[in-house]
Amino acid sequence: MQQKSCSLVSHLSFQVRSLDARIESNPFLSIPLILRAAVRLSELLVVSEEDLWIRRRNPYPSNAMPELANQQSDVTNGPLTEAVYIPFSLNKDVRTIGMNLSFKGYYLDVIAKELGVLNASKVLISRTIGKASSESRLYFSALETRNFNSKLELYNAEESDSDRSFNIYASYLLGQPVYGNAILASVAYTWRGAELFNEDVSLRSYFRMLVARMPDGLFKLSREALFVADLPRLFTTKTNWRGSLPRDLLCAFCRQHRLSEPVFNVVCNSDQDLPGPCKSLANEKSIMGFTSKPGGDVATFIPNQNEVQSFSCEIKVFSKNRNLILESSPVDNFMKQGDAVQNASLKVLSFLNLYFKQPCISLEELSLLGVKCNINCHSTCFLKEFSLCQVMHKVQQQSHLLRGHKLNLNHVNPYNGLISVENKQLSIQGTACGSLPSNGYLVSISYSVFLVSEGKKKQEILEKSDEFEFEIGSGAVISCIETAILQMTAGQSVCFYMGMPQSEVVLAASMNSEKVLSLLSSTPCCLEFSITLLRLTEPFEDRMEQALFSPPLSKQRVEFALQCIKEFSATSLIDFGCGSGSLLESLVDTPSSLENIVGIDISQKGLIRAAKVLNTKLEKLEAVMPRSMIKLAVLYEGSITAFDSRLSGYDIGTCLEVIEHMEEDQACLFGDIALGLFCPRVLVVSTPNYEYNVILQKSNLANQEEDPDDKEPLLCKFRNHDHKFEWTREQFNHWASGLALKYNYSVEFDGVGGIQGVEPGFASQIAVFKRNQQDPLRDSGLSAETENQYKTLWKWDASVS
Repeated sequence: MQQKSCSLVSHLSFQVRSLDARIESNPFLSIPLILRAAVRLSELLVVSEEDLWIRRRNPYPSNAMPELANQQSDVTNGPLTEAVYIPFSLNKDVRTIGMNLSFKGYYLDVIAKELGVLNASKVLISRTIGKASSESRLYFSALETRNFNSKLELYNAEESDSDRSFNIYASYLLGQPVYGNAILASVAYTWRGAELFNEDVSLRSYFRMLVARMPDGLFKLSREALFVADLPRLFTTKTNWRGSLPRDLLCAFCRQHRLSEPVFNVVCNSDQDLPGPCKSLANEKSIMGFTSKPGGDVATFIPNQNEVQSFSCEIKVFSKNRNLILESSPVDNFMKQGDAVQNASLKVLSFLNLYFKQPCISLEELSLLGVKCNINCHSTCFLKEFSLCQVMHKVQQQSHLLRGHKLNLNHVNPYNGLISVENKQLSIQGTACGSLPSNGYLVSISYSVFLVSEGKKKQEILEKSDEFEFEIGSGAVISCIETAILQMTAGQSVCFYMGMPQSEVVLAASMNSEKVLSLLSSTPCCLEFSITLLRLTEPFEDRMEQALFSPPLSKQRVEFALQCIKEFSATSLIDFGCGSGSLLESLVDTPSSLENIVGIDISQKGLIRAAKVLNTKLEKLEAVMPRSMIKLAVLYEGSITAFDSRLSGYDIGTCLEVIEHMEEDQACLFGDIALGLFCPRVLVVSTPNYEYNVILQKSNLANQEEDPDDKEPLLCKFRNHDHKFEWTREQFNHWASGLALKYNYSVEFDGVGGIQGVEPGFASQIAVFKRNQQDPLRDSGLSAETENQYKTLWKWDASVS
């Protein structure tokens, strides 16, 4: 068997990085180092610096050669191995090729021939790309020896445009500079054997590798839902999370981009009893900083197990050269250490995702983005690490119009030409039966996504799932799907169309790349979504209330509000933080003195759901009772901490289980705005009684909800993951009494879910504020702009209906 020129240079070039940290950014630096080292072993090796090969000075023993020859296959025309050819020219498309690797010979000679280089010694081999178990690597031609000196400095993205052989697609995929054409293939010899392992690498695999370099792409791939899933905005509970956890995603992202493992430092906060409201339940902090172990292990310390504790997490991300590129300081507190780590990881991922959508921003803009996300970004080092993303963005800006299926990796708009589901009446199929979902619900859907040509003449299935679960309100799916689901009940279906996303997402999903490419290049296309809502699971808090209280606390709170309306003969009501409209829906169903009802909420999706329910009920009521008491119903989108003069002076205001979802300072601001500017005759505010949680968490239902992998001690936790605080009776009384005194109201305390005077009080504590005089005492220190602060989302007027 002919002894081939050994491409040992190629194999070792990525193994000497410990000699020089700069090799992490420029692997070409390793080649001169290896060649110089080999020259010193002249008694064992023969070196050709010009041809880039190293071979044994003494040939292999003669008895070993026949054995190796016998191990080689006699097949000369075996099946072709599929690989992906990535040209450096921007005028040529990425394509698949077939290589016959089963003949008697050296497999690198086959790859060299495909690359158009002289022999295997001119081929460089990258580290593995993609999954840890994968043997997929990039093969590309080595630079001429005379060109090494010009490439030995660290890669500079700004110089790539001047080098016509620079391969931006291969470089972006590898995270290191690649010059000339490249081949992505999965070929390797088995460990300690002569058997050649190879498997096909398709266009789909290549595009999925590109998608995986995005933070949201990693999450989409973990859910096998490229068109439906989206990187969530919130980590609520491990029980409700689906797909790879944020911490795992962040670690995977760092590996993809050749960064060091992220460092997680946990801050433990010791909670103390507080004298009054509007102060965190953790005003004394024991801050302990620790360095994580290799692999991103979490370091923490709990100073006193007898105290109620909360946790926050700091994250630092370093380059391979140990340069700090970003750090996330602890801001939010959580009752579980794991929740703190996952939420902090998600915050960093969200920041990275925003950057990848606009990678060509300036240093100042990057710093402002960091401030917005509470991330301290070391801009110079950060931009240097992600310089290839900027080059890719610039290249795509210049070339995306050349071909309909050219990649567009900047992710500026994941769904260009989106048909707005939010502002469109959906055609929902099936009979409405049961409740509509709202925030916190765990829903299960089945869906299919088709690529549809203009006029619906052709279609190709891209993605489908028989069962896909996600939590409403967490942002785990694209917005239009959640908006559609909020208008559906279990068993109903909907079909709608959307504009095209980036081409690489389509090709990463498709099992037939050639057919999809042909369809994309021949006619305008869109996506068709077909979705069926299989089932709903209510939030844990709701299920617990239904199981432990009869009627459930939510219904008891509504009944309490109805009694107040009746007692004060109210004709107008404003519901602050109306959410999906559960209280307003009950008001329509129950005869009362009310004529004008208004709901305000910051969530457009919740308001859309409320509008659908109210519109249906009011139309039915009008048909049965033409002279119904309800004359006007309006839903406004806006924050309850903003004032709108159109809603001043209503008879009664309600705010049921809302303030605990706000930061404490915002809850205090709401109290000032509500009593100091809106000035209703009566204001009813309810919020959970923190002291009652110990009873709720001793229930069997609470124990069933606990994560079996959670080894942390059971602490008295908040009832809902979204609660920013929960007040004791003393804290709630202090807050309400102070407001009443300040704005000339009286206040009475009551509650539901418990017995008056029996410890630990009511499960939901209620304050009823009553104005002491006809003319309200307004706070001149508050901003009371008369312009309309709220956007009218829906209105029903009996006089014009």
